[in-house]
Amino acid sequence: MAYPTDMSDSQWQYIKIMLDDGRKRKHSLRLILNAIFYVVKTGSQWRMLPSDFPAWQSVYNYLRKWRLDPTLDQLHADLHRHVRQQQKRDPSPSLGIMDAQSVPTTMHGGIRGFDGNKRVKGGKRHGVVDTLGLIIGVFVCGADKYETEITLPLLKRITGRFERLCTILGDSAYEHGVLMRVIERDFGWLLEVSKRSVQAFVVKPKRWIVERTFAWFGGYRRLSKDDERLTPSSEAMILWATVSLMRQRL
Repeated sequence: MAYPTDMSDSQWQYIKIMLDDGRKRKHSLRLILNAIFYVVKTGSQWRMLPSDFPAWQSVYNYLRKWRLDPTLDQLHADLHRHVRQQQKRDPSPSLGIMDAQSVPTTMHGGIRGFDGNKRVKGGKRHGVVDTLGLIIGVFVCGADKYETEITLPLLKRITGRFERLCTILGDSAYEHGVLMRVIERDFGWLLEVSKRSVQAFVVKPKRWIVERTFAWFGGYRRLSKDDERLTPSSEAMILWATVSLMRQRL
């Protein structure tokens, strides 16, 4: 049975080059990937994975293996470069847009904290996106952590990966003189803070892009709440959702 989340033939032909090493396997890598996309999109529990796919244990083992080795990161990076080139952009962005999203944690989820501003008990996703709205860096922690506490660990994850990156744009939550100086000293990037207007609501140039990315996540039920026991698993699910978004643009 075919599902709307399945890869098309053209999508698979492109991704196959990145993943298929020619080894004989019990299950097709295409079926494994389709199962992962199904779980991320529908929010299905692993044990309720439809029988059209390989056994959920096999799919989960691949998911875990690809999270622990460079496979997922490499697949995400390769697709990101390809999509940017397809859009007539340089493979490396020059501008990153940073923000955080607090989400409730389910009863099966792991880390928890309370975000007093958003009144959310759960986790917080800190992300950096490019001007296409594609994730280039992500860090998940408890919702009680302030943006300024996680900024440096988040930026360390993308340092050295994008040679043209020179500016990071954030909202007033990142306004901290010492932090801005440390970012410029350690990473060579300029942190620009977009301040909120006190008179009326104003859409800030480029700032809305990261909010749109978080809105895209709302279309992936596995991301509607933080259902993962480990924060690396939460981060991997965000990357898989972004991979799904990018392969639809192929």
